[in-house]
Amino acid sequence: MKINPTWQTDDGRVKLWLGDCLDVLPTLAAGSVDAVVTDPPYGVSYSSGWDNEFKDVRIAGDETTAARDAALSMMRHVPAIVFGSWKAPKPNGVKMVLIWDKGTVGMGDLSLPWFPSTEEIYVIGRGFVGSRTSSVMRHWVRNKHHPTEKPEALMVELAEKCPGEAILDPFMGSGTTGVAAVRLGRQFLGCETDPTHYETAKRRIIAELERMPLFEDKPVYRQEALLT
Repeated sequence: MKINPTWQTDDGRVKLWLGDCLDVLPTLAAGSVDAVVTDPPYGVSYSSGWDNEFKDVRIAGDETTAARDAALSMMRHVPAIVFGSWKAPKPNGVKMVLIWDKGTVGMGDLSLPWFPSTEEIYVIGRGFVGSRTSSVMRHWVRNKHHPTEKPEALMVELAEKCPGEAILDPFMGSGTTGVAAVRLGRQFLGCETDPTHYETAKRRIIAELERMPLFEDKPVYRQEALLT
């Protein structure tokens, strides 16, 4: 059964699904995705020291890497950038590991043990462009849309390294990858199971679409039934 986007722009350049990516991904047309950029559940509970509403939150469904691995298996012919942790098993096919240090806020090659504040970024497949290192992230603002949300500037930098046109985030969360893709003029496909995070992602992506100067008129959106 085909699963139509729950919401999309009139030109189809942005498509969002409120639903499980494991149901959606098998229905995507061949060649409709050029790269995956995602921060999936990977079996490590989240605990924040931030003094905000996300303090000591635990994310339901993060107990294993099963969903991550199943989604990546379905997209195994597509290059991917995937966030993870040294505490959890790596996905298959990793070609390179980058480090994002949330404490000192930088990114570089994995050659030494890192601090507890670091996350790993797995590069899977080929075709990526640009440097492994970054100095862009020395100053950034903590976002408050989602407990594990990444900075927009970081996601823009990672998405910019991706080959092709269409970027997929099967674990969209609050939509930061979608915001990055729109900012770069790329197509975006995103899936999210949580209705609250889905609505946040849609709102942020619409705001970014309306902000972009390449649109002389405001884009038109379509809301569709999930199943047809």
